[in-house]
Amino acid sequence: MKRFSDLTEQEILALAITNEDEDSRIYRGFAEGLREAFPASATVFEEMADEEIKHRTMLFDLYRQKFGEYLPLIRRQDVKGFIPKQPLWLTRPLAVEEVRKFAQNMEYEAARFYRKASDQARDASIRQLLIELAEAEADHVNLAEKAERSIPTDARAQEAETERRMFVLQYVQPGLIGLMDGSVSTLAPLFAAAFATHNTWETFLVGMAASVGAGISMGFAEALSDDGSLTGRGTPWMRGTVCGLMTTIGGVGHTLPYLINDFWTATVLAIVVVVVELAAISWIRFRYMDTPFLNAAFQVMVGGALVFAAGILIGSS
Repeated sequence: MKRFSDLTEQEILALAITNEDEDSRIYRGFAEGLREAFPASATVFEEMADEEIKHRTMLFDLYRQKFGEYLPLIRRQDVKGFIPKQPLWLTRPLAVEEVRKFAQNMEYEAARFYRKASDQARDASIRQLLIELAEAEADHVNLAEKAERSIPTDARAQEAETERRMFVLQYVQPGLIGLMDGSVSTLAPLFAAAFATHNTWETFLVGMAASVGAGISMGFAEALSDDGSLTGRGTPWMRGTVCGLMTTIGGVGHTLPYLINDFWTATVLAIVVVVVELAAISWIRFRYMDTPFLNAAFQVMVGGALVFAAGILIGSS
């Protein structure tokens, strides 16, 4: 890699041209990734891509005047000081707020690059163009705010609702399914083992086995349910991972108290944890699934109580 201070004016212009071309492609990628769910934001990034092309044309016209037609391939990764960019534009689906922050950082880096380049340039026309581009990029540093102002209020509200719905579909829903399954389905084997053996360590092992087994089973079931291409529920591996982890967590929560040697202390604490878990499930359903809290609590508590009672009866028989 070469130090920025060692670049010639020809190399600086060549690097600037490459950067503008790359940034325009990134913005096009953002626009394509946002077009279906966030059309207003996609339009903003299309405009940004067009502006980067204009900058590239200005740079290339000046380059040809000064150095001819040959353009060396110099990229960010060839020069020290640039921050490597993560391929966010390849991710589907794109999160609009994350994209805006990413673009804001891009513009900030571009503005700093042109300021430093203008300080290093000796040719007056090159220095003038670099200063103009630095000012232009500085105007775009607050891209997130610019994008917000460019989008009508009703379109912003629609995009916000779409993003919330996608978050619920991709993360909350599979996580909630897993948490409910882990918190409820493991109650019966855990408390059956507890009241059958009155041995906290054996109960702990049964609870861990049930929790991990349920997590693996639910993770695969969720991942194989659909590929997300039509439902918009995200990638199967992500949904499966979220569902599997939350299932395991739901079961492990009321299993951990059985690390305590005293049986009744461990059992009472496990029951308290179960109540907390069921209350958390009720709140999540109320917060994200638009279910009235009392209805959600009643449904979850009744189901949990029935499974809990079944475990105790089976273990005590």
